[in-house]
Amino acid sequence: MSLIHRTTLSPTKLELLTEWLPRQPWYAGAGGRPELTKAGGFRLDDPQGEVGLEFMVVTDADAAAYHVPLTYRAAPLAAAEHALIGTTEHGVLGTRWVYDGTHDPVLVGQLAAFVRGEAQAQAQSVSDTPDPTVGRSWTGPAQAPAPGSGTVADGPDGTTDVVLGSGPAERLVLRVVRALRPGAGTDAPGGGRLGHVDARWQLPDGAEARAVFVTVHDGTPGA
Repeated sequence: MSLIHRTTLSPTKLELLTEWLPRQPWYAGAGGRPELTKAGGFRLDDPQGEVGLEFMVVTDADAAAYHVPLTYRAAPLAAAEHALIGTTEHGVLGTRWVYDGTHDPVLVGQLAAFVRGEAQAQAQSVSDTPDPTVGRSWTGPAQAPAPGSGTVADGPDGTTDVVLGSGPAERLVLRVVRALRPGAGTDAPGGGRLGHVDARWQLPDGAEARAVFVTVHDGTPGA
């Protein structure tokens, strides 16, 4: 279950993201240190109970909204220095290594499981509480390839995870939307699209927005 500790975090998540976000190719701000506000998100559970998995939405002073999947680990993730956002001191758990979750195989695996209906979204800030507002769809095969090794590519339009299955022809493509726009991505599946995740966040004026956060596509040759 998602266990949320009410304790200190130094530096905070927003402080870490303030330094990291402007360096990303999908960030549309003018540069410098953005003024970030936490605006929403949700969590997934790691079946092993070792890695924290959070899908956070932050907004900046221009009201632009960014989707940042995060993982929290008690030790460094091997060969993932390029994905490290920073370290922080947790008042209960001690030093935590914070990663861009699109590069963390635990998050990618659980994200694929959620899209297929094999995992449940959890509330972002309340322990052991499902979040039924997080939507998902899956039109792919019942026995989709289990996530294995793959590649990750960041670009101006977001992040693409190519997830390889156990067979040579098994491949899923997870496209993580980074710059969120209200209502975006809710069009009918097409172009090999097998499923999606949609969720909500709060606009600066207090209104609620919703958009697709992730789409999943058939990446097998010839699809």
